[in-house]
Amino acid sequence: MTTALQITRIPRPFDPELGAEARALVPALSGELADLVAGACGSSPYLTELTGREAGWLPEALQDPGAALETILADCRTLEGAQLKPGLRQAKRRLALLTALCDLSGGWSLEQVTGALTEFGGLSADVAIKAEIANLIRRKKLPGLTEDDVETAGGLTILAMGKMGAHELNYSSDIDLICLFDETRFDPDDFYEARQGMVRATKNICAALSDRTGDGYVFRTDLRLRPDPAVTPVCLAMEAAERYYESLGRTWERAAYIKARPCAGDIAAGQRFLKTLRPFVWRRHLDFAAIQDAHDIRLRIRESKGTGGALSVPGHDMKLGRGGIREIEFFTQTRQLIAGGRDESLRLRGTVEGLAALAGKGWVPQDAAEQLAAHYRAHREVEHRIQMVHDAQTHRMPKSDDGIARIACLMDRDPEPLMAEIKERLEDVHALTEGFFSAGAVPPPAALPAETAELDGAVIARWPTYPALRSARGAQIFERLKPELLARVAKTAKPAETLLALDGFLAGLPAGVQLFSLFGANPQLIDLLIDIAGTSSELASFLSRNSAVFDAVIGGSFFDPWPGAAELRGELARRLALESDYESRLDATRRWCKEWHFRIGVHHLRGLIDGHQAGAQYAELAEVVIAGITPEVVDHFARKHGPAPGRGAAVLAMGSLGAGQIHAQSDLDIIVIYDPGTAEMSEGKRPLATRPYYARLTQAFVTALSAPMSQGRLYEVDMRLRPSGTQGPVAVSLAGFTLYQQNEAWVWEHLALTRARVVAGEDSLAAEIEDFRAGFLAQPRPRGEVQQEVAKMRERLAAAKAPAGGWDAKNGPGRMMDVELISQAGALTSGSGARDVAAGLAGAVAAGWLSDADAEYLGASYRLFWSVQCAARLLSGKAIEADAIGEGGAQFLCRTTGYARLDALEQELQSRYTGCAAIIAEALQGEGADEGQQ
Repeated sequence: MTTALQITRIPRPFDPELGAEARALVPALSGELADLVAGACGSSPYLTELTGREAGWLPEALQDPGAALETILADCRTLEGAQLKPGLRQAKRRLALLTALCDLSGGWSLEQVTGALTEFGGLSADVAIKAEIANLIRRKKLPGLTEDDVETAGGLTILAMGKMGAHELNYSSDIDLICLFDETRFDPDDFYEARQGMVRATKNICAALSDRTGDGYVFRTDLRLRPDPAVTPVCLAMEAAERYYESLGRTWERAAYIKARPCAGDIAAGQRFLKTLRPFVWRRHLDFAAIQDAHDIRLRIRESKGTGGALSVPGHDMKLGRGGIREIEFFTQTRQLIAGGRDESLRLRGTVEGLAALAGKGWVPQDAAEQLAAHYRAHREVEHRIQMVHDAQTHRMPKSDDGIARIACLMDRDPEPLMAEIKERLEDVHALTEGFFSAGAVPPPAALPAETAELDGAVIARWPTYPALRSARGAQIFERLKPELLARVAKTAKPAETLLALDGFLAGLPAGVQLFSLFGANPQLIDLLIDIAGTSSELASFLSRNSAVFDAVIGGSFFDPWPGAAELRGELARRLALESDYESRLDATRRWCKEWHFRIGVHHLRGLIDGHQAGAQYAELAEVVIAGITPEVVDHFARKHGPAPGRGAAVLAMGSLGAGQIHAQSDLDIIVIYDPGTAEMSEGKRPLATRPYYARLTQAFVTALSAPMSQGRLYEVDMRLRPSGTQGPVAVSLAGFTLYQQNEAWVWEHLALTRARVVAGEDSLAAEIEDFRAGFLAQPRPRGEVQQEVAKMRERLAAAKAPAGGWDAKNGPGRMMDVELISQAGALTSGSGARDVAAGLAGAVAAGWLSDADAEYLGASYRLFWSVQCAARLLSGKAIEADAIGEGGAQFLCRTTGYARLDALEQELQSRYTGCAAIIAEALQGEGADEGQQ
């Protein structure tokens, strides 16, 4: 395999005489290599100068450019003392000449060129800072440090920002650096002396790199990206920088840190610092407010640099001008800021890589990403040629014909077609990016549509007093949205009702900038909001408190079919892996659960799923949450009290959760069962006896589910179904549980066991619990005794809780709880252990005390009752009041139950309550007299 430079193009000499002189400087070169030198130097006085100074080195370097680059870098690593400054400058001359010729010849790709420049930039900074730190340690200017600290630069880290951070350094670029030091490496009493030393070291390396001498310079350095550069020292303590970003950091600084990476000094300390900044850079919500911020920055740049006029290629700024490099970078970084907080795969430093990732996730159209990437590469090539002429830190195309001709010669192009191509690319970039940013700009308020005139003006007039609209920016963005919002309200079936629901939503919002920006960038969400507000006051209220769930709608898969438990478990695990501590994981679980909870509600509301599918999905979501959060609680508890003794604990779902069917407002009925084995104590820093260990672990588990945190709570938890109820321990041992069920439990507790299901815990323990449940329920039981107990339970339930009205499908004779009770009795008397209502009713048929027809009627009635109950909890959080649910709620209720009119549905419910009550009473009375019947 050849290692020589592979030439695919040769620049033309703008000045043939200058080119011939350069060719004569390196007589060892011939053929294409000699033509390459003549063409490059004939158009670039700077390259001519470099060739003259490195004529003896160049021929061998061009025979193997890769090896020449490695030698340059290796030689730099050995520099020290008086050789450091001249050695780095010689290395820079050689690197500049090598990369220019490899670039101009087509032998290296853009990424190879920028990568070589970037690698040298980082190495130069690293060698220089370690030399300075070593000098300060020898002079006792860094208290407490020794020669062993030189390798980590005494805790000083240099962050590469901008193009250097992204490995995209341009040919004559300066290098943007932020210098920080780890203050924990020093005694607090030595802090000021240490900081003084670090500041001195930073100033000295900047001089070492940027001072011009007879040997040239290495890199111009720019430290102005640090926090508040007008008043802060050139090297800051990491703690001070972190406090600044937490309290005062701005959107442009967040964008800058997308590309940040530690490049020199204490790399590990730099990585730790960047990790602490993740919440600042990557917001957990979809940050569409960043669009307006980025747009404002673009306008300020255009104003200060004078780049906002008509597009003319001569004199055009290829970086900051219209359609230039910065437009593509802003477009990419802003999209990354919007979505990168929720998707770690978008957190890429490179512009081209970032565009590809955004396209892969649907945030940018694939063809737009490919076009922008191609334009970016082309722009960067032109930028490099501009800078190669005189090694000037400029991005402007020359204005003169001769200047333009030089650039064209370096690209082996004729000037006119080259200028036409550049203009076309600039215009294309502008067209692709301007619409995105202009959409984020806030225009003057529009007039309200005529159809909104009938809406209650008094309701609209109070909106500016709400918390979400008190900030000037929030109010400004909302004014742009208001005409569209009100127009869509006016088109609903009951505009007055919808307006009041929207009013309630706005009143409950704690803040508005992010959400209103989200609506502005995604108008389809307004339709969803109006749909929800006009149908479900409960879901609208939920949205007010948890508006961040709208983010989930933008992800592209919101309306896809339900993924199933396995995929959900994997997604939750990936989300939790991004968090660094226990509380963050609990909050992350809350955010994740709320998004999926909202998704189920919207799918149900829009008729994509029915009530039974919604119930199964709510239950599966709760099961995944329990299974996901249990190991987090166990691990956190174990840090203080040691690993769980024995096989640990299992979570037994009871009631509706065990049966796999809950609604939007359900609490979770659970029992915690543990098996300590032969252990009597845990082994940890603060060991506990097994019983208090598992009792406190259970309390921690319940707290993890139900405690209100910054993201609210997950679920309310009910543990009253455990052995001995509220009088018993919160966690029960496996031996205690089995003995209790066999010897002490009431019939109603055996009925509850028919719906029990292990949802979390060690596999063998879960299997043993299920084996016991199945075996215990399969034992023969006196049918009459069970039915007598069920009859008594019905009486107690009827006395304890009367139905709230005709729309209360849950409580009362012949309603949901009544059918569930008879179903559990069927499972118990048939020994089937069935969990769901239909299977339990089939068990009653198999046991001979319910007919097929009656079982079918009860099953069909239960399905209708569940549909009403599930819809009611989505609409209002309580039993339905027909006069209060509004037109949208009534339509939803009819649609989800399959009835054309609300009065017809109400009549059917009353008929079925009566029919079910009669069937159940007859079944229990017909068999209850014979207690010994099997």
